[in-house]
This record gives sequence, structure tokens and C-alpha cells, in this order.
Amino acid sequence: MRRPWFIAGLAALCMAVGVPAHAWAATPGTTAQRTVTTAALPVVDMEAVILAAQIDPRRADNTLTPGAKNSVLAVEQALQARNLLNAQWVDGYFGTTTITAYAAYQRSLGYSGLDANGLPGTTSLTKLGENRYTVVNTISPGAKVQRDGYVVNTRTQAMLAEAQRLLGYTLVLDQGSYNPGGDPTSAGTHDGGGVVDIAVTGMTAAKRTDVARALRQVGFAAWVRNPSQGDWPWHIHAVAISDTDLSSQAQHQAGDYYLGMNGLANRGPDDGPRIPIKTWEQYQRGQ
Repeated sequence: MRRPWFIAGLAALCMAVGVPAHAWAATPGTTAQRTVTTAALPVVDMEAVILAAQIDPRRADNTLTPGAKNSVLAVEQALQARNLLNAQWVDGYFGTTTITAYAAYQRSLGYSGLDANGLPGTTSLTKLGENRYTVVNTISPGAKVQRDGYVVNTRTQAMLAEAQRLLGYTLVLDQGSYNPGGDPTSAGTHDGGGVVDIAVTGMTAAKRTDVARALRQVGFAAWVRNPSQGDWPWHIHAVAISDTDLSSQAQHQAGDYYLGMNGLANRGPDDGPRIPIKTWEQYQRGQ
């Protein structure tokens, strides 16, 4: 049987080390049991991190992407813990320095090329957060599939199918994704996933605008391109925002779209239909 002085002393010890006294309480005939509580790990919202990784490097200032600060901070702290990011850059801003640090982390995992371009994927983001944070709202581009003789991923395919449903007619590609060096005029935007060009042969100006609008509704950064802008025919260029297979050049276009630009090298004003910007995941949640 425990003596009163023993119980009192144990309670005092518990208070001294910050353990609730009731966690050690015992009843007659039983052994005192310790209640162990584990603090919940921080949560990293992958959707917010990916948005910040596209937009922040394209900003002229250090404005944070709304809703992303805490998630980006957790990622940056994990990079700092691996000596990949200096403490001064742990600020919730996923700028070029954080992109470079994340790319170094991806290379440390054995990734190369487009898989080590600094844009987090679900696997690398989750591994970086082991025992540090949990990942929610994950994004996956899915498997590669064929469409109109070109390669796209299943996320892009689903987005195109929904845009077609909104329009009421079929869209035909004249360039797909995962096409490194396939078209020099594309400046690398089609090297990775999530980027397509839509054929507009026979479309009126109004119909071209309608297509661009529908593509934007479902989560593409989309613009009508004309021959006066570059060495290409009329077409619609579309970048699936937050596709984690985007090439660096396509990431820049998505970021510029959020900042009201045209996605071209001149970074001119957006010349497409202006609607509230949404990712594919945000669009789906709104249906």
C-alpha cells in the first residue's frame, strides 16, 4: 500500500516536470499507471505548398501565397534540418532559394531531371516530413495515357474531359505533354506533364475564347496564341495548374497566370478571359 507521503511526493514531482498528477494516480489494489500523450504533428497542405512553389518564385516582392505560410514553413524547417536551407530563408515564402534547396533534397533521394526540379511530389514531400509533419490534400498527376496520338497524364485527361462537358463538344490536341525537345518554339513548357496545345482550326474568335474560358474554369492556365506572338500557328496553350510533373518553364507560366500575366517571355498582361482562378482540385470540391 502506498503511503500518503509517497503519493504527495510523487504528485509534487509530476508537477515539477510538467506531467499532470492525475496521470500517476492509483487506486487501492492497483499499480499507478502513467498516461502518455503524444503531441500531434503539424499538418502540411500539399495543395498550398505546390501553389506557393509556382507563384512565389515569379513575384517581384516577398508577398506570401495566401493560406500557404504554415505549410511552407514546415517544409523549409525540414530542409533546414537537413542542412539544405539557411535559417534566413525559413520564412514561409517558397521562392527560388527554397526551390533550389528542395531540388537538392530530391537529388539526394536519387531523383534527376524533371523529378528534381524543386516542385514537391507526394513521395518526396511525405518522406521529408517523416516524424516532423503529416501531408494532407495530396496531388497526383496519375499515369501516362494516350490522347489524340499524344501523351498526357490522367489528371490532365480528366480536366480536358470536364472542359469538353462544359463546352458540349470535343477538343483535339495538336501537342501533348512529356515531349522534351519536340517543339523548339514551346521553350520547354511541354517537356513535363500537364501542358497541352488545343487545335483551333475552323474556330471563330468567340469560340476560341469560349474554349480558353472553359479550360480556365477547370484549372488550366490557358491562353489563345496567335502567329504575331511567336513562330507558331493559332492554337490554345493550356497548363494544368499544380500538376506536379510540370517542367520549370511551365511552372513559371502557372505562376505568371496567378499574377495576371500572359505566360509569354515578355510577361505582358493576361490577354485571356478573366475568371476566378481555381486548381482542378478546387474546381472538383465546388461541384
